[in-house]
Amino acid sequence: MPETPKSARTIADEHVAQVAELDPATATRLGLHPGDDRQPDLSPEGFEARAELARRTLAVLDAAAAPGDGPGDDPGDDPGDDPGDDPAERDCAGLLRERLTAELALHEAGDHFRALRNVNSPLHQVRGILTMMPTDTEEQWAAVAGRLRGVPGALDGYRATLAEGIGRGLLSAPRQARAVIAQLDAWTGRENGGASWFTGFAASGPAALRSELDTAAERATAATAAFRDWLHDTYLPAADGTPDAVGRERYLRAARWSNGADTDPAEAYAWAWEEFHHTVAEMRVEAERILPGAGVRATMAHLNRHGHAVEGEENVRAWLQQVIDEAIDALDGTHFDITGAMRRVETRIAPPGSSGAPYYNGPSLDFSRPGRTYLPTLGRTSFPTWQLVSTWYHEGVPGHHLQTARWTACADRLSTYQITLGAVSADKEGWALYAERLMDELGFLTDPARRLGYLDKQMLRIIRVIVDLGMHLELAVPADAATEEWSGHAGERWTPALADGFMAAHHGSEFPRRASEINRYLGWPGQAIGYKLGERVWLAGREAARRRQGADFDLRAWHSRVLAHGSLGLDALAARLAEV
Repeated sequence: MPETPKSARTIADEHVAQVAELDPATATRLGLHPGDDRQPDLSPEGFEARAELARRTLAVLDAAAAPGDGPGDDPGDDPGDDPGDDPAERDCAGLLRERLTAELALHEAGDHFRALRNVNSPLHQVRGILTMMPTDTEEQWAAVAGRLRGVPGALDGYRATLAEGIGRGLLSAPRQARAVIAQLDAWTGRENGGASWFTGFAASGPAALRSELDTAAERATAATAAFRDWLHDTYLPAADGTPDAVGRERYLRAARWSNGADTDPAEAYAWAWEEFHHTVAEMRVEAERILPGAGVRATMAHLNRHGHAVEGEENVRAWLQQVIDEAIDALDGTHFDITGAMRRVETRIAPPGSSGAPYYNGPSLDFSRPGRTYLPTLGRTSFPTWQLVSTWYHEGVPGHHLQTARWTACADRLSTYQITLGAVSADKEGWALYAERLMDELGFLTDPARRLGYLDKQMLRIIRVIVDLGMHLELAVPADAATEEWSGHAGERWTPALADGFMAAHHGSEFPRRASEINRYLGWPGQAIGYKLGERVWLAGREAARRRQGADFDLRAWHSRVLAHGSLGLDALAARLAEV
């Protein structure tokens, strides 16, 4: 008898298991293979091995007479696909196909040969994998020591990949190399003459492994310093003349990966300007409530100097933890169902040399490692809180943590791929931005300073759409761009300097944060637009459900349904929300 075709979920789960065998960073993030002490293989051969696995999985998906297209796709585009009657199977197959196809498009263009940037690069896996490891027992610390010993080899592999990029003429711009060099100065302690991050991390280990850990940390530090010097002495001169802007072809390819949808740059750019002017007006109203007659910029400066602030890293960490805990207590049973392990999320201070933006790491599949939010301090010791509240709703609850934890809790119904490797950035970031707006709608941000902070964060994400598209595609500033705070520069083409001035005029961040943000956009094209574009899809889906159901619409029930389907690209997400 012929063999029963594999389901999309089986194919996707097998892919995750194979990636976890191949890539220890993935395994550690998922909480698999706890004794594994390898670092990721960041050599050209390592990248090719992961690409070959993607090709094999696509071939298996093609060969299976299983559902292949997600909602909104054309089943005829894929040989052998049968959409079937199971929405979960269709979602899984469509996501797997779209993600692997987008992944291979990046690989085959050689984008991994120039993957050097200040956030979420292969380099950051080398340290990030250590922060995700369990460290409760001596055996677990022995695995940490192995990973520390593996740092030199991982960096050698990454150097070989970047060197291949030099040979092929595929390089990141000098701005990215300089940003990473500065980060590595912080990692190694060269920035301030202190101990390296690796030494400090290893110092928490048990006495029985003290010598082994210290030696491994010293070698990891030396290898990181040597890699830093190679970037400075070899890569940076080779990158001279590489433009910051990546151009339309590369931008659209990268945006497809981050958004799970094709981007219409002209439509997104025009829509973002509409959102910009609307939000400017809202911010003026809120600023007037705080400091009448002063204007938005002066009001934000006043809040930074005289508004509520928390002193000290540990105090602000505890304060932010309280923000999340209070949100969980208030939302559970009213607008969401937040039960069991989903209620556990930790706030931590980001390690030195991180990028400037707060971030979140999800829990392991078994929740033994909780979800964690991270605050980069950038050398500060005083933390104004007016901007932080909505940010922690974004990073924690009801934002990233609630969505990711809910997906993880649905592992009995979803493929592991749908809640981990296949998670689409714009789906996640769009939900987190929707979560901030929801908390405003629910009355959690009635304090004028906190509400201005929320609007300021909305403005940041609008600016991201404008300047990310603008800088990479070298678009012109429109004629109606001028505001009281900014002269407009109508007709000028976007540059990093123009973007910094625009951000300084309309977003309450200091220069180090602005510089980190702009470096991020230029090094990670197409990702920054997903926040607002994703939020737009989530809001449209909710309003469509409200119109369909009328007086019967139940927000808590809607949240439960939409958080149970796993990640989708924006096209598929819009189609799925239209059915909920």
